[in-house]
Amino acid sequence: MRAGGTERATGGRRRALCIVLVLLAVQLGWLARPAYACGCGAMVHGPNATMAVHHETSAVRWDGTAEQITMSLTVDGTAPDAAWIMPVPHRATVRLGDPALLTELGRLTEPVTEHRSYFWPRSGDWPFASGFGGATAPAPGARAQGVGVVGRERLGPFDVARLTATDPDALRNWLKTNGFQLPPALATELRPYVTQRWEYVAIRLAPAERHGYLTGTLDPLRLSFPSERLVYPMRLSRLARTPQSLSLYLLAPHRMEPRSTIGGAAPKVLYAGRIRPRGAVRDFSGTGPAFLTALDQSFPQPQRISGDHEFRRTTADTPYQRVTYAYSPMEVGGIPLWIPTVGGVLLLLTAATALTLAHRTRDRATPPAPVRIPPPLR
Repeated sequence: MRAGGTERATGGRRRALCIVLVLLAVQLGWLARPAYACGCGAMVHGPNATMAVHHETSAVRWDGTAEQITMSLTVDGTAPDAAWIMPVPHRATVRLGDPALLTELGRLTEPVTEHRSYFWPRSGDWPFASGFGGATAPAPGARAQGVGVVGRERLGPFDVARLTATDPDALRNWLKTNGFQLPPALATELRPYVTQRWEYVAIRLAPAERHGYLTGTLDPLRLSFPSERLVYPMRLSRLARTPQSLSLYLLAPHRMEPRSTIGGAAPKVLYAGRIRPRGAVRDFSGTGPAFLTALDQSFPQPQRISGDHEFRRTTADTPYQRVTYAYSPMEVGGIPLWIPTVGGVLLLLTAATALTLAHRTRDRATPPAPVRIPPPLR
């Protein structure tokens, strides 16, 4: 009796999985061949089309037990649609992100401007150039056999499928059945994630306009999943054919740094400091204070990427702020100060010279006083 019930349950699960696969085949039923990696995962599109991910910007919030990623991709190409496959360490929820979040974080981390004045004119100032304008310096899951479908959502322009896999071949076959024709190299790169029991988010993207191309900055997506470490998936980026660039805003209890460069250039710190979130940043990170670390990193040779980014706390929460300097001439009444200063000095010199000449002229015109010689003594 138990065996029969098990067979019926197994058959029911298989039928349910088949129905889900058919639905996904309708939603994601398109044939894709080339794959182009970006920092977050792999971008797959159809034949006879091109696509490149020029830049990737993500906000990452981590509180020690859970992680959230809001990411935005800037792409260019002729693909009418594409798919994005991202590995995540645990089961994820997916929803649309707030475009204002990255804009606000960019504003918070932009350089502060300090104004400095100079006295003598420089190149671009009068009399070296016309006008009196001042010059400024330039701004420097559960274990299931094969593949499990956790869920499917429609989020604005995105079709989202959340998957589990315990067999890389089963994962590749499922993706192939549902329109994700993976190159052998990409299937190979997914194997370590399968071994570590990671899960996957498969997203179908389409342009906002019918018969258009995927180009420009795509709408942001927000992923949430449990994580005891701050990790950012990067392994699939080694398949990219062009140099990659990554911008990260890390919101955590303390200042964070990558454990290694994972094959890219040394990350540049753009900002580090404790903030009190407001607006879109508060909606993303919570109401309490957070330490914001902004990093930029380039990957001139993506094939050298050795794994995923993992971040750790720095030895000290040292703040950092970029500064740009705006230089302008000292002015008084809208006139560069050096002009009246030099004019005044010249006026004084002229007056002193005139006074000296006047004294000399007067001395020549005045006859010398007679010399009185005392009479001789007797």
